[in-house]
Amino acid sequence: MSDSIFIHSQDQLKQLAQDVLRFAKEKGASDAAVEISEGNGLSVTVRKGNIETIEQNKDKGIGVTVYLGNENSIRRGNASTSDFSRQALKDTVDAAYNIARFTAEDNCAGLPDADAFEMNPMDLQLCYPWLISAEEAVELAKRGEAAAFAVDKRITNSEGASVYAQQSHFISANTRGFMGGYPYSRHTISVVPIAGKGANMQRDDWYSSMRDPKRLARPEDVGRYAAERALARLNAHKLDTRTCPVLFEAPLAAGLLGAFVQAVSGGALYRKSTFLLDSLGKQVFAPHIQILEDPHIPGEVGSSPFDEEGVKTHRRDVVKDGVVQGYFLSTYSARKLGMKTTGNAGGSHNLSLTSSLTTPADDFKAMLRKLDTGLLVTELMGQGVNYVTGDYSRGASGYWVEKGVIQYPVEEITIAGNMKNILRQIVAVGADVLIRGTKQTGSILIEEMVVAGG
Repeated sequence: MSDSIFIHSQDQLKQLAQDVLRFAKEKGASDAAVEISEGNGLSVTVRKGNIETIEQNKDKGIGVTVYLGNENSIRRGNASTSDFSRQALKDTVDAAYNIARFTAEDNCAGLPDADAFEMNPMDLQLCYPWLISAEEAVELAKRGEAAAFAVDKRITNSEGASVYAQQSHFISANTRGFMGGYPYSRHTISVVPIAGKGANMQRDDWYSSMRDPKRLARPEDVGRYAAERALARLNAHKLDTRTCPVLFEAPLAAGLLGAFVQAVSGGALYRKSTFLLDSLGKQVFAPHIQILEDPHIPGEVGSSPFDEEGVKTHRRDVVKDGVVQGYFLSTYSARKLGMKTTGNAGGSHNLSLTSSLTTPADDFKAMLRKLDTGLLVTELMGQGVNYVTGDYSRGASGYWVEKGVIQYPVEEITIAGNMKNILRQIVAVGADVLIRGTKQTGSILIEEMVVAGG
């Protein structure tokens, strides 16, 4: 991968990292870690055919962590700068050192064990620069928004269409011999149309986001689908309170997966602030549910050869046949729990939730037929998850379905349940698979939830 799109080369970032670590050792640090990053990008937004914003960014930064003491008495301090000069590096190390001197001792702090690092990271092809001009980006955004307006005269307004391109690179290093980094990119096209007028207005959105701009959906397709979604929400009804099956559309189903990840992450576990405390080896999901983490898929947003601490990542079963096989742990949280890091400092990597019952024929229409009569949820509002108790309650909108056919849109409702029951009552997972960030799943059908009317 050429460094020509950045001001600094990877070798120059490595030299800066070596300088920082040397300064830290000279200062008296027992250990130190540094991350140095640089990036550039472009973001444009148009609304009703006119340019709203054009933003270009060039950023860089250095973050330093200094450790003082031994394994039984460790103190740490952090400092950062955007100045790459030699004096600024020394000053930043001094600041981190002085903060460490006055922090409380913590025997779980410190760098990962030396054998945990990924010393020979594979190239996962994570950077696809999109050196698009502002004029070209504006044209793409206009095409997306125009396609939305062209769908139907009832598309009366727009919150805008955006094109975002970003490419960055980094080096992470520490005093235990690890040094690694790579370039990466992330590009997005989005459209947010508004349908209807007055009190009968509805908005919806759609977007496409990829590392490789060649894999992005056409702006016309994004705009057209966003408009169709907004139009489908017109003349929404309210519902009386009832208990019924609920189908989470694929983009929202990824949120259920995210709630599970948070509940079995180190911070929640060692603080005992999760409804899935001590869930390792226990049945948490319906028996047909599988969750796989695969950090090494070339070109995907959630791929990485190592985590934020430099710890090597692994392909693993997180849930097998509904039983939890592993947590999401950093070095610190693992030590707090008396366990080993899972290489998840910074979060999960390419998680996919699947069902052993799913067939290729289980597309969205098939999932509606499985729902039969119940609620299809397409938008959620608010946080609504109590991770201590598992209680789940969120504002929602979507569609009422009878005998597998959408009857009418609904709004101003609340869906409620408990996450323990929700995960166990997953009846089916669709083949309508969608990737949202680091998570991938099809639509998810829950056997029963409380739907409260407005």
